[in-house]
Amino acid sequence: MSVSSAALDQAICTPLPVLGRDVTVPLVTGGEVTYAALDYAASAPALQRVWDDVAAYAPYYGSVHRGAGYLSQLSTDLFENARRTVAEFLDCRDGDQVVFTRSTTDSLNLLAAALPADCQVFVFETEHHASLLPWTNAQVTYLNAPRTPRQAVETLERALADRDPHGPALVCVTGASNVTGELWPVGELAAAAHAHGARIVLDAAQLAPHHPVSVQGLDVDWVAFSGHKLYAPFGSGVLAGRADWLREAEPYLAGGGASRKVTRREDGGVDVEWHESAARHEAGSPNVIGAYSIASACKALTEAGFDTLVAREQYLIEKVQAGLAEVPEVRILSLFGDDAPRVGVISFVVDGWNSSHFAAALSAEYGIGVRDGLFCAHPLVRTLLGSDPQTQGECGAPEAAPGEKSLNAIRVSFGAGTPDEHVERFVNAVKELVTDGARWNYRTEDGRCVPDTSA
Repeated sequence: MSVSSAALDQAICTPLPVLGRDVTVPLVTGGEVTYAALDYAASAPALQRVWDDVAAYAPYYGSVHRGAGYLSQLSTDLFENARRTVAEFLDCRDGDQVVFTRSTTDSLNLLAAALPADCQVFVFETEHHASLLPWTNAQVTYLNAPRTPRQAVETLERALADRDPHGPALVCVTGASNVTGELWPVGELAAAAHAHGARIVLDAAQLAPHHPVSVQGLDVDWVAFSGHKLYAPFGSGVLAGRADWLREAEPYLAGGGASRKVTRREDGGVDVEWHESAARHEAGSPNVIGAYSIASACKALTEAGFDTLVAREQYLIEKVQAGLAEVPEVRILSLFGDDAPRVGVISFVVDGWNSSHFAAALSAEYGIGVRDGLFCAHPLVRTLLGSDPQTQGECGAPEAAPGEKSLNAIRVSFGAGTPDEHVERFVNAVKELVTDGARWNYRTEDGRCVPDTSA
């Protein structure tokens, strides 16, 4: 995206206000420091705007849809307006449904439960487990990790050309990798899917917080994302897209809210008429605050302007990449190459270091929060590390002591609320740890590397 120099200058200088920006944490070496939250890819801090909106609404909270009282009616309007706000944020088509869920994982499991009979699913091994694993009732084709965006499209086209052209098919693809941050060619993959009679769902968990997502522009059939990655960490998510498969499927959960009419039969059984709207898959009392917080975040990001947000984040990405490039022992993980467009997610390994040990030292000695492990994307990280696909590993740190080799990596991630100082401290800390080593002793406890405070 092109932006004016004035907009870029402002973007570089002004992160969006988020909760926790002034929180201090103790250092094992003594004293305290302002916490550097660099684990946005797991859960981003709440935008101050989101927190303020939720706090203002909280006294008026009420049960939605079925209450006659003022607070119930107000909450119902707020809940349904949140649905419309999300639809606008995603540039949905007329007739698309926006279903509120618990998370991206929940959204994709909902869609998996709604697949037509004999549906074929195509998914790259590079996906997060949320989009790799839900398709247990379908015929699944797992595609090998591509090494260029063009290869991704070609791999999908070959796979789709070999499928039964008469049955339903679905392609599931990420918009931005939760491991490498690299942007995937979603529009081209959607075109390939549709050319072969398949539909496509976009896992936008890592894309939506960083870039605009247009259902119509990308021509995807569904989009799934999580509030807790979109600066709205209140346990809510979204599945948005075409209504037909959702309307024809059995409700994801059976219960109040999903049912329009329930009657007893003469034989003693029960007949149920289910809603055909999004309510069909929203049984039970919904997470009104979660939905409202997502809508608030959508408005805040839209008002801030994605041109500005993308420009500022690109500045931070280049800052981190340049700093890590000065450390020969650091290897950044990438599918598409160092110059591939990405969001603010970078994973790496450090020669001579167990990744859990390195992450623990960043936290304990510098007050920097990153993530280490396989990031719930085991096949991808193993491919990037060149390891045996059968090697055991976990989402968190494996059982490896400081100094021992481990099958995991370190991930630094940031976004709209990250100040320059946090990434600068991170880069300097990496250089110091590689050059001078840790200043404290560490041990393994419950599978994690922690400071040894026994002495």
